[in-house]
Amino acid sequence: MRNSIKISPSILSADFSKLGSEVISLEKAGADYIHIDVMDGHFVPNLTIGPEVIKKLRPLTKKIFDVHLMISPVDNFIKDFADAGADIITFHPEATKDTSKTIQLIRKENKKVGISLKPHSEISLIEKYLSEIDLVLIMSVEPGFGGQKFMPEVLEKTKNLKDIIEKENLNVDIEIDGGINFQNCSLAKKAGANILVSGSTIFKENKGDLKKNIEILRKN
Repeated sequence: MRNSIKISPSILSADFSKLGSEVISLEKAGADYIHIDVMDGHFVPNLTIGPEVIKKLRPLTKKIFDVHLMISPVDNFIKDFADAGADIITFHPEATKDTSKTIQLIRKENKKVGISLKPHSEISLIEKYLSEIDLVLIMSVEPGFGGQKFMPEVLEKTKNLKDIIEKENLNVDIEIDGGINFQNCSLAKKAGANILVSGSTIFKENKGDLKKNIEILRKN
């Protein structure tokens, strides 16, 4: 697993009336990835954006589009999001009847594969697929809405996952998403996460100074 810390700002907390300029500002501010939360009002109780919005954002930046699909059934939409410009496509094992098939569908589109675990989803759900994927996204809030409070109980799961990845000598990133702020980001890193997703903290702290907030998260 890569050791350098990457910051993936969640545009769920951006100003949707000027989403394009928000993405350009994140690139200038030093974001590593752009985290895009896709929700269908079915798998999670909220609706966000679809492939058409991603397609419009894609020409504005060369940054990696880190697309988290909280939709079910997920297989029906993988090609649409791949064609729209996603670089990493992350799905939930609960959103598919066949995890291996979903992984293969993402690989067929030449995209990186992520699997996400909700706060109460066990590592055992995905352990046998770790050698086939690039990233595990640990949810540290219940998926569905931004601005929730970080759930520290997921840190133990993050540590256990890191141990498995190191023991099996796998090249798998651990991303953590949900309530990440200047205080708990160090706990997430210590537990083994090397990609931090943050929305509210990046867009709202220090009067919205994106560059400063990204750097604090990276260094704390």
